[in-house]
Amino acid sequence: MSCSPDWMSSLPEELWDTPLTQLAIPGSHDAMSYCLDINSPLVPSESDCFRILDGLFSCFTRPTIFKWATTQDKSIEEQLSMGIRYLDLRVAHKLKDPSSDLYFTHIIYTHLTVLETLSSVALWLNSHPKEVVILACSHFEGISDELHQSFIFSLKKMFGSKLCPHKGSALTLRSFWAAGQQVILSYDSQHAAQHPELWPDIPYWWANKRTAKEVISYLDWKKEHGRPEGLFVCGLNLTADRCFITENLRQSLRTITFSNWECLRGWVEDQTPGQGPQSLNIIAGDFVGPLPLCSLIIALNQKLLRKAPDEERFYS
Repeated sequence: MSCSPDWMSSLPEELWDTPLTQLAIPGSHDAMSYCLDINSPLVPSESDCFRILDGLFSCFTRPTIFKWATTQDKSIEEQLSMGIRYLDLRVAHKLKDPSSDLYFTHIIYTHLTVLETLSSVALWLNSHPKEVVILACSHFEGISDELHQSFIFSLKKMFGSKLCPHKGSALTLRSFWAAGQQVILSYDSQHAAQHPELWPDIPYWWANKRTAKEVISYLDWKKEHGRPEGLFVCGLNLTADRCFITENLRQSLRTITFSNWECLRGWVEDQTPGQGPQSLNIIAGDFVGPLPLCSLIIALNQKLLRKAPDEERFYS
C-alpha cells in the first residue's frame, strides 16, 4: 500500500493554476463499503423477491451479499492518505429507524454513521490543509425532506469555510489555498439547489460490465463522444449480474477485480488528463488499497508538464 497523503501540494508549481477539471484525480467507488453490517436490513430499493429469499435463506444470501457488495477494504482515512480525493458516498436512512442517524449503503447498511465518518474526513483535512477532496453524496434512500435539511445543516456546520461554492470558483489549487477551501460537496438531490455551497451531481461513467475488456470498450466509446465540461468520473469498477454470481459461488468482487487488474492498469497508463475532448479527470475504482490505483493516476499529471516535440522545437 503506497501513501500519497499530500500529493496535491507536492505537484509542480506549473500545475497550481490548472483547474481540478483538468487534473487526473484518484477516486474510490462505493468508498464506505469496507464497513458493511452483514446483519443490517436490505435497502428498500431491493426487490420483494430478493427480500423474501434473504428472509428464508439468509445463511446463504448474507455472505454472498457481503463479498459482492464490498468494494473497498481500507478505512476512509487510509484511503485519503493513499491519495484518494474523490469519495463516492451513498447515503440512506434505515426504514423504521426512530433516530435521525444516517448510514452509507450498498445493498445493506454500514456500521458507521455518515456524520461520524465525515467528522473523520474533516479532521484529516485539518492535518492536510493543502489537499482538496470531492465528496459525492447520492442515493438518499429513505431520507425525508426534513432529514435532508437537517443533514445539509450538519454538513455546512462541519466543513464551514472549507466548502467551495458551486458558482464563481476558479477551481485551481492556488485559488483553493488562497481561500482556505478544501471541499467540493456534490449533493445529488433537488435540495441542493437552494444552497450555494452544494454542487449538483458529478457525472459518473459506469459501464455496468463484468470484464475489463467490456469496461474499457464502454469507456473508450464515451471518450469518443467527448468529455463533460466540468468535473466527471471515469469508473473502472466491474459489475457482475446475479446469474453470474449464483453460477460462480467461489468468486467475489475482489477476485474478479484482481484478475482483471492488469488489463485495467494498462488502459489507465495510456490515459491523459487535460482539456482535450478525450482527456480524463477523476478515475475511480475498487480496492484502492491493495491495488496501486492512486499512484498510477497521480503519475498521469506528469503528462501535463511535457511539451510536444513541435512546441519544443518552436521555443528552442
